[in-house]
Amino acid sequence: MDFSSIMGTFTPQFFVNLLSIIVIDLVLAGDNSIVIAMAVQGLPKEQRLKGILFGALAAVGLRVLFTFFASQLLAVSFVKLVGGILILWIALKLMADTGEDEHKETKADTVWKAVWIILVADFTMSLDNILAVAGASHGSLMLLLFGLGLSIPLVVFTSSILSKLMAKFPIIIWIGAAILGKVGAEMIITDPVVIKHVLVPINMTYLKDGVIHANHILTTVVEIGGALSVVAIALIRNALKKSPDNTDAAESAAA
Repeated sequence: MDFSSIMGTFTPQFFVNLLSIIVIDLVLAGDNSIVIAMAVQGLPKEQRLKGILFGALAAVGLRVLFTFFASQLLAVSFVKLVGGILILWIALKLMADTGEDEHKETKADTVWKAVWIILVADFTMSLDNILAVAGASHGSLMLLLFGLGLSIPLVVFTSSILSKLMAKFPIIIWIGAAILGKVGAEMIITDPVVIKHVLVPINMTYLKDGVIHANHILTTVVEIGGALSVVAIALIRNALKKSPDNTDAAESAAA
């Protein structure tokens, strides 16, 4: 075994890249943990950890599969647009009937249903994460696999904590939904087709490293709008379900 070549791998730059990957995973694990924690809220308490574990493992498996062409995938028109719409839909779906026992059937009531929600959301939300880790690894397969592997315990740990907190403090679910709304809106506004056909004509872009990006201020406004819209729609929907007319209609149907 050539130990000199192995030791040559562990250069100062290697450890700088390693630290970068750890920070990326710590920062970006939050959004994924939120969607996993929200997805398992409809499961019986004893099945939540199983849903978190299976969902996290399946999601990381998808990340490994798509890591090698993440940059090309992000550049394809409509990928982030469709992904953003999916995230907004999932945020509203997970918020459906929050705190309403009579409507629990709309939540994920089986482990595999929760895993499916986690997979769809994590895939669309993790494209930037995959790209960031792939870039920070600078072609090192060892660092790349380490970064992807590290995301498993981080997501499982934070999801487990969030799931328990959400059961005690429902307001956290609303905060989580707002964050998902922000992420979905950001994906939509930064999709290549939106930038090219909507933002460029109104001069709301800037050029960096030869790539056209959405204007920072506009992106922030859209993100805030996405967060507020998800919360507002959920509030209106829940209010309508609690209205006397809907209550009377439900009682008549039951009779």
